[in-house]
Amino acid sequence: MAHIAPVAEDDLPDEIRPILEMARARMGFLPNSLPTMAHWPDLLKVFSPMAVTILRSGELDVGLKQMIAAVTSAAAGCRYCQAHTSHGAAHAGGVDSEKVVRVWEYQQSDLFSDAERAALDLALAAGQVPNAASDAHFSALRRHFSEREIVEIVAVISLFGFLNRWNDTMATALEDEPAAFAAATYAPDQWDLGKHGA
Repeated sequence: MAHIAPVAEDDLPDEIRPILEMARARMGFLPNSLPTMAHWPDLLKVFSPMAVTILRSGELDVGLKQMIAAVTSAAAGCRYCQAHTSHGAAHAGGVDSEKVVRVWEYQQSDLFSDAERAALDLALAAGQVPNAASDAHFSALRRHFSEREIVEIVAVISLFGFLNRWNDTMATALEDEPAAFAAATYAPDQWDLGKHGA
């Protein structure tokens, strides 16, 4: 059960309703994390455009950004964000379902390019506490990505650093759509909803 209940739909301030409706239109459902942020409307007003900028604009492929977010969330242990980003990779990012399943095996799977492996290696290292990012990660990234693209990769990792902490700390309830996607996509030993299953 969530530690802080999302603001009820009828109680949402008019000024933030468009933000939540845009999120619902983009994702196909309203993530519970946003109406929880609505307890502090100014937070939601600055968070939402930043998240959209990081995930939906720039030079990197949206699907790669979602996979970076999934691996970052896996490193942090946030099942809520793992479900969201896996769902997002398949639906918003257009990533093949087999590749979504194999993202946890990216280092060995031939479905992933060397560039993707370099990005996901940094996501795995930087998502850990303490942060395990190293010079070697950045050397590998520079073989495939521009400095602008590397900044985008780190921005995705950093955004999910916030979201992983937010959702795990708040015990945000996982919505039906990403929960069903994760349950249908992963084997039982790969997926356990844990505290976010309720």
